[in-house]
Amino acid sequence: MSVITLLTDFGLQDEYVGVMKGVMLSINPTAALVDITHQIDNQDVVQAAFVIQGTYRFFPDGSVHLVVVDPGVGTERSVLAMEAGGHFFIAPDNGVLSLLIEKVQPVTLFRLTEEGFYRRPVSATFHGRDIMAPVAAHVSKGVALGEIGLPVDPAEVVHLERLAARMTPDGRVEGRVIAVDGFGNLITSIDSATLAQAFGQEPAHGVQIKIGQQSISGLSSTYANVDAGNLLALIGSRGYLEIAVNRGSAARRLKAKKGDVVLLIP
Repeated sequence: MSVITLLTDFGLQDEYVGVMKGVMLSINPTAALVDITHQIDNQDVVQAAFVIQGTYRFFPDGSVHLVVVDPGVGTERSVLAMEAGGHFFIAPDNGVLSLLIEKVQPVTLFRLTEEGFYRRPVSATFHGRDIMAPVAAHVSKGVALGEIGLPVDPAEVVHLERLAARMTPDGRVEGRVIAVDGFGNLITSIDSATLAQAFGQEPAHGVQIKIGQQSISGLSSTYANVDAGNLLALIGSRGYLEIAVNRGSAARRLKAKKGDVVLLIP
């Protein structure tokens, strides 16, 4: 049984997700279709890049991951097919695969060119249904990426700038809030590897986390390490630093939003 995952910003109010699934099942009726999420904030390619990079590895090798967060649909932007880490990815060439290309090596990339694999006619506003979904289904049936496109150097595709956290000359780590989850937790771009590189393997008590005018001392291991209503910071299940309130909303407490700067200070 082949697995195809879906990651979109479509939400569930409209029919878009359902018809993409119908297209894929028409090509591969035995595929297992798994929704990662359809609640990516509208057209937020950065958020989608972090989510797909953080989730693909929990699926079986050989899974096909369809990412449709596509503000440039209908323009000259191309569509990519990629193999990396034993998985396949179908996505627009808009930077949504940036983190995977940086962190998962080696990668093999193709630009889709073989229109015989597309659904006809192709809508200018719904390439997810007419191009990406059918290609994902064909790949799930064993069609090689070289049959659906031409090889492309990873340096030639769109890369999003300043996605990953960075170390500053004075020894700080600077990242940003990339998402606010349903609990009001602030998900940052600072991953556990960067944290360990900057502050050692066990930095729990030796770091200050600063966002806006608020500082948090040290890292917690769980949300319940502090009393209800108190702020904390921890490495969440995605492997990235989160700022949270035990039984509350950090976003509401701090009036924080995506893009806000987060500093880790030794």
